[in-house]
Formats: sequence, C-alpha cells, structure tokens
Amino acid sequence: MIVHCCLVTGGAGFIGSHLVDHLMGLKARVKVIDNLSTGNIKNLERWLGNPAFEFVKGDLLNSEELKNAAREVDTIFHIAANPEVRVELADPSVHFKQSVVATFNVLEAARCSSEVRSLAFSSSSTVYGDASFLPTPESCPPNPISIYGASKLASEALIAGFASTYEFKASIFRLANVVGPRCQHGAIHDFIRKLRKNPAELEVLGDGTQSKSYLYVEDCVEGILAGLGSEEKVSIFNLGSDDKIGVKAIAQLVTEEMELKDTRIRFTGGIDGGRGWRGDVKFMMLDNAKLKRTGWKAKYNSLEAVRETIRSLLNK
Repeated sequence: MIVHCCLVTGGAGFIGSHLVDHLMGLKARVKVIDNLSTGNIKNLERWLGNPAFEFVKGDLLNSEELKNAAREVDTIFHIAANPEVRVELADPSVHFKQSVVATFNVLEAARCSSEVRSLAFSSSSTVYGDASFLPTPESCPPNPISIYGASKLASEALIAGFASTYEFKASIFRLANVVGPRCQHGAIHDFIRKLRKNPAELEVLGDGTQSKSYLYVEDCVEGILAGLGSEEKVSIFNLGSDDKIGVKAIAQLVTEEMELKDTRIRFTGGIDGGRGWRGDVKFMMLDNAKLKRTGWKAKYNSLEAVRETIRSLLNK
C-alpha cells in the first residue's frame, strides 16, 4: 500500500521514530504528534526543517489537537502508548487513559476526517496472556494477565468497531518484544543500566526460565508496512521473530558485550511460578505465518536482534 500523507502518533518514541525514518525514505509526507513525555525530539532531528515533515507537540488526550493533526492525512499509524507492563510501576488509570481513551480519540479524529482511509495500530503479544500453545497464532483466544495487555485488547475492540462502522481499513499488529537503537525500555536497557552501576552483580527478576521472542525494530517497521496493504476491513497480524531467547542468555550476552568477566547473575526467584513481576508472561513466541504471506520475513532472529541492540546501546 502506498502512503501519501500520514500521521504517526508517538512518532518521537522508539518504534515511532524508526517508522518515521522509513516513511520519509519512501517520500511520504509525515506528520508526528507526540507530547514528548517518553519520546525524544532528538530522534527526529534529521527531519526537522524538511518540507515533507511536520512535528506537532500535542497530547492524544486533547481531542481537538488530535483532530487538527489528522487533517489532510490518508493514513494514521497509532504507535503512542505507555510501554510500562509492570503493575507496580504504572497506575492502571494511566494505561486506561493513554491506551484506551487515547485510542478512542484517534478513532474519533479518523471518523471526523473525510480523508483518512486506513489505520495501523501497534498492539502487543501480551493480549494472549499465558497462551495455551507456542508458537501462538492469531486465532488463539486473547486472555491478558496485565493491565497493559487488557488495555491493548480494549483498544483493538474499539478499532474493529470504528473501522467496520465508519468505513476505513484497520491493521492491528500484535508485537513481540521490539528492540533496537533508541530503545529506552525493557530487559536489555535495564541490564546495561544495572551493570554500569554495579558490574560485580546483575539482578534478574524472576527464576531465570523466562523465554520470549525479540523483534528487531527495522523488521517491525517493515512488517507494519507489509500488513497495511491487506484487503480485509480489519486485519490482525502477529509480528515477531520465529524463535525465542531466554532471559539468562540475554543477561550473559550483555555481560559478554560489556567485557565483564566475573559478574554474578542473581535471579530473584520471582512470583507466581517464577514470573519477573505480576502480569509477566513467562513464555512467548508468535506464529507469523499470516504476515509472511504478504512477503515479509524477519531478517534477524531473537539472538541477533538482542546482540545488535546491546551493541547499539553500548556504542551510544
């Protein structure tokens, strides 16, 4: 699908800014709306001043700002969200406002526009919760075990309802753990931060058996654009790598890349069967067959994605 003029919510953030880079490379006209609460304008500095690019500092909870930003665009990429999964670090009302309410406002902006034809939404593999089998296909019934996952699923439902009622296409992408340059969240970032503070010991939440898929951000962006061309009114795609990697292996990779020889890796034991935190999905690997039928395929496996991310963060 060809994107002529688009709006990227959360475009100054990790995934959003990489999506902007790709869209600008495709010669699209790109608008970004971001309140910069977690995003960084430096991620977009190469495009500031480009006549094909516009940055709007605005909040998705301000419906009028959003409606104004959505004027004269044919596609909305709704990437903005609170990335914090752990219950103890995020008030549940924050997820409700920044995911569910914000998504409703994005959909209202699309409804009120006469030009928006398609919407892409970055959902999450956490909507499946503890999936009954791996790799998990899109047909697996969602069963979120975190407020984060529940808010993503609620947003998916709103998107499906709006798209079917108000005549625009929607593509929903259930993402694995996305990593890469500019990543400022998750296990890799946390491990590096902890080891810079204390290279003698690395605390790892959980019992060490957690194992999940990791997707390199370039593969993520290309997957979103591949799925956007679907002919379905509402499309749901898994988007991840075809394998997974354990948290212990990630910890060892980080110490190896930091050239630390005698670091002790200490697992906390976790809660509720060894989870890192309440709501943590211990095992995750997605079935990507549906998206692969578009011709997309991840270039990096989980180990390669993790290693590239470690090196990019250390070089920064």
